[in-house]
Amino acid sequence: MPEPDVGCLGGPGLHLDGFKGWADLRGLYGKTTPLPPSQQRRQRQHARAEEMAPQDRALDQTLALSDALLLRVLACLPEPHLTGAASLVCKRWTRLAGRLRRRIIVRDWAFVTHRLPYRFPELADLDLFPASIVAPTTISAASPLLTCGEVSLTLDPSVDPPLGACHFLADDVLDRGLAAVAASFPNLRRLSATAASESGGLMDIAGGCTTLLELELHRCSDLALRPVSALAHLQILRIVAASSALYGTSEDGGVTDIGLTILAHGCKRLVKLELVGCEGSYDGIAAVGRCCAMLEELTITDHRMDNGWLAALAFCGNLKTLRLQGCCRIDDDPGPAEHLGACLTLESLQLQRCLLRDRRTLHALFLVCEGARELLVQNCWGLEDDMFALAGLCRRVKFLSLEGCSLLTTRGLELVITSWSDLQSLQVVSCNKVKDEEISRALSELFSTLKELKWRPDNKSRLAASLDGTGMGKKGRVLCKRILPGHQRVKGTMMNYSTGVAA
Repeated sequence: MPEPDVGCLGGPGLHLDGFKGWADLRGLYGKTTPLPPSQQRRQRQHARAEEMAPQDRALDQTLALSDALLLRVLACLPEPHLTGAASLVCKRWTRLAGRLRRRIIVRDWAFVTHRLPYRFPELADLDLFPASIVAPTTISAASPLLTCGEVSLTLDPSVDPPLGACHFLADDVLDRGLAAVAASFPNLRRLSATAASESGGLMDIAGGCTTLLELELHRCSDLALRPVSALAHLQILRIVAASSALYGTSEDGGVTDIGLTILAHGCKRLVKLELVGCEGSYDGIAAVGRCCAMLEELTITDHRMDNGWLAALAFCGNLKTLRLQGCCRIDDDPGPAEHLGACLTLESLQLQRCLLRDRRTLHALFLVCEGARELLVQNCWGLEDDMFALAGLCRRVKFLSLEGCSLLTTRGLELVITSWSDLQSLQVVSCNKVKDEEISRALSELFSTLKELKWRPDNKSRLAASLDGTGMGKKGRVLCKRILPGHQRVKGTMMNYSTGVAA
């Protein structure tokens, strides 16, 4: 019989031994062309779905829902459940829950450039400041911990300064992260970040995030304010100046009149402005007042401004709230009283943790703010009776709040508030020298006419307990809120008006 044709491709006797002399054909027979990674991933997902038991597929009834419908269901969940249990159900729920997140605080900078745009694509509020801080390499059990808001820093006592520039990311790393944010989140509304010395990343933010409304910028300098001025729609701005003692920067690395002037000519829609550790003076504040006509709230914290800056507040034609926080000095030389001017639209003056021992400075401050309807003094040092008597210049005060004024006496309080005919609300908390037994007849009659009273000068005060059940301090609360425009603002930040008379 003739032997089978083993050399013919596809012959009846074809088997593996027939390819011994054909290296290329043997390679095609023994191996397959590798698939692209995307197709391999699809095949693995399909295999896992096939391996799923029928009862498991029946239990997961959300597989029948589309992504759009499931997003509408997840949007009804409150924020703790959305970010907690709901995002841990499965990978699909994690991906959809990430699309619903609008606010996030990043603590790892590598997450910004790699996973942030894919994990949370619809962010509107982004805080990058904690991620820009590098922890010290050597940490001992005795190292002190500095906590400010949501950020906790471990100080290194062996370094001068303990929070030097080496504890922040390099400028090129910060710029690359900000550039990635600008390219991935064009609809960002609020951003908290650390400024780099070259400001390349901030230029990308100004060009990519055109709808940014609120910005908090740390380690800021005059050079960093140039790209910030390109944000024409910015309404809320918080500037933390680069202090040489804290950040290890050069002596000229802070915010001066030059930066404030550049900022004022660019961000003309500012409504709220907070300056922390700035070194401006009359020229910088005057430029802000002239250019930012919509400015309603100005907060100055731990300033290093030159003498005479108080007189520039008169240029803020629409200012309603002036807040001074942590200022060891306000203005050592405010100038002649006739050159100070006044903020005619001012409604609220708030002094928090300030040193009030300079009579001339405090007199100038009350002259500028003589039209204020709210006066709030909290944990300020040096406010004696003679110093508090200067508050009588503000004759239109309707709401007075005193907290932590340990040097003020009952007599000093009475001399001022009995001269105010428009006073409607009074709060006295933790003022140890204000005593119940020193309340005069005129002061008690004033208490009976107030629409709201919170009297807790010390732990031994019995006036609040004696007023319990009488209704004093509770009547007219709605009218009081309507008359005092800034009442809700103070309520949200510092006060609690839900109880009326303190227990």
